[in-house]
Amino acid sequence: MDSRRLAPRLLASWQRSERYGLSPEEMRPVFTGSVDTASLLYECGHEALRGLRGTLANEAVSMMIADSDGLVLSRVCDDASINRSLDRVHLAPGFSFAERDVGTNGLGLALADRAPSLVRADEHYCAGLRGYTCAAAPVLDPVTGAVAGSVNLTTWSDASSGLLLALAQATAGNTTALMLARGTGRKDRALPPPGRVSRVYADRYDQPDDAHRPLSPGWTDALATARTALARGRVVAVVGEPGAGKTALVSAARRQMGARERLLSARPPAPGEVDAWLRLWTPELEKDSTCVVVSGVDRLPAWAATELAGLFGRVRRTGGDGSGRPQPFAVTAQRYAAIPDALSPLIDTVVEVPALRLRPDDILPLARHFAHRYRGRAVTFTPAATRALTSYDWPENVRQLRRVVREAAARTDVIDTRHLPAEMFTRSGGHLTRLQLLERDEIVRCLTEPGTTVARAAAKLGMGRATVYRKMARYGIQVPGGRSGTGS
Repeated sequence: MDSRRLAPRLLASWQRSERYGLSPEEMRPVFTGSVDTASLLYECGHEALRGLRGTLANEAVSMMIADSDGLVLSRVCDDASINRSLDRVHLAPGFSFAERDVGTNGLGLALADRAPSLVRADEHYCAGLRGYTCAAAPVLDPVTGAVAGSVNLTTWSDASSGLLLALAQATAGNTTALMLARGTGRKDRALPPPGRVSRVYADRYDQPDDAHRPLSPGWTDALATARTALARGRVVAVVGEPGAGKTALVSAARRQMGARERLLSARPPAPGEVDAWLRLWTPELEKDSTCVVVSGVDRLPAWAATELAGLFGRVRRTGGDGSGRPQPFAVTAQRYAAIPDALSPLIDTVVEVPALRLRPDDILPLARHFAHRYRGRAVTFTPAATRALTSYDWPENVRQLRRVVREAAARTDVIDTRHLPAEMFTRSGGHLTRLQLLERDEIVRCLTEPGTTVARAAAKLGMGRATVYRKMARYGIQVPGGRSGTGS
């Protein structure tokens, strides 16, 4: 096919496929040999495919679920001929069909652009796939909003229906809904809305003042590296787990440099809002009074990352306002390897922010800082609350600590274990139903009341002590402070 006839998204994908060094005549998908069949995505995606199977009975359509890296996890199809054909091109569980592995295809394009994608016949980059039409839609994690994987429907190119993409989108939505229903054991996180652009001034950032109470070496070393790099006009990529404080690190580094300009934080947009998102904030790149932080660049559609790289490259050469001075900007991502190929050549310095569980000495200073900030005055923590805070592993990092402390400080000047959420006292695996969550939280509430023992909690709950102990084991409840006694 003449690439000049391709739609813009497909043309951009073909160009990326060429840069990856792929051959249109030869396709070599990567085989991993292992599929995570225990994941929530696999469980819910496979069930959604089985539901679609009845709708497409006697149709030559192969239905697949893939993870966020393009690895095919499951394939459901009753048509033996298309199954044999797909086996020959390795479009099967255990093989990766990411764009960088096999070029332009529906599954890979849906993940690269984070948007529903339809690739017909000779629109595929590799000749081996041109006998098929593929419709794919991203599956969004119901908690974080990140792309968890994709649903892919593949049929013969001469038998495709205009409904194929709509079916893929509906199945992806069903998978997300199932993940939400099955994942009720995970506490919903109050994340900022996609695409939010906010200004953070240099005297307002979410870390305690280093001059009063230095944080751990893990944080201060990362801060020093970022400060030095930014002072030299280098482009910094700050990487780390969600909620670890990546944007806060850039803000703190600029503050220590004595910079008083605005810091603008742009979070990745929803897939259909990229154009508006770029128009909203990129004019700030022309102003040398603004330091721009683009958060979560590993979640940007590939074409948006390419356009952003062009903008960054220009302001880096000209200084934005034409002055030639280095324009201050930074990016954040979970991992450096996940930064889009278009952006990674611009990065001069990579700084990793350690997860909060790796810097336990920071927990109490941060908790006191957040409590004072939200309460408006000093807040104290009981020894039991302190033990609970410092022994918890904080899977959502500083963002979770801030939320927990804010909710507790809104109720009291002396924070005890009973003011902390039940999630901090449980280590249970698996997914809990809503009824189980209510039961777990009520047991924790009773156990964290001042002076309560298991015997007293059992009496309040109307259960026997043995039942309470059994449920504590079931939910992994661990209440600090020695309240496991049997006295009345």
